[in-house]
Amino acid sequence: MIDVFFLMNSILLGAGLAMDAFSVSLANGLAEPRMSPPRMSLIAGTYAFFQFAMPMIGWLCVHTMLEHFSSFQSTTPWISLALLAYIGGEMIRDGVRDNKKLKSGEKTKKTRLRLATLLFQGVATSIDALSVGFTIAGHDTAMALSCSLIIAVTTFIICTAGLMLGKRFGLMLAGRAQILGGAILIAIGLEIFVTGVLL
Repeated sequence: MIDVFFLMNSILLGAGLAMDAFSVSLANGLAEPRMSPPRMSLIAGTYAFFQFAMPMIGWLCVHTMLEHFSSFQSTTPWISLALLAYIGGEMIRDGVRDNKKLKSGEKTKKTRLRLATLLFQGVATSIDALSVGFTIAGHDTAMALSCSLIIAVTTFIICTAGLMLGKRFGLMLAGRAQILGGAILIAIGLEIFVTGVLL
């Protein structure tokens, strides 16, 4: 029988962890407003995979090398900030360049999220989920896997909604969408950094 309390807790945990990935999905949808449904599934699935993997890695660390994991945890906000600032900066640069081309009547090339960028985003938005390994440390392997799977499914649904919203507004914003998307990514990186280091 399913433990309703465990299920609800895992969904809420997944929703909380997915907020950064939701914002990045929104930015990606803004930057690529003609994204196809299979591509949306691939992007949302990538974030969901990382949100599944990170708590499990954290859980393994708690059960094997707690001391090393604790020292690494303090660097995660710095890693997230660096990755998202770099990706956001690239998006802003490309957006400014495309806007100049649009104003001068030149054709702009289609914006398309590269695999390497998607993987960087997946790591940057899920790295804080490593700490969930501490909260599920008391679970056995099956429970930890179940919790991580629920987090992944929740993330997938939330990120798909973010991509759909981004696509809708991306078509309305035209050339400015990529700049806005890049600014959102940098803001997310700063929020993760401030929350993890200064608060």
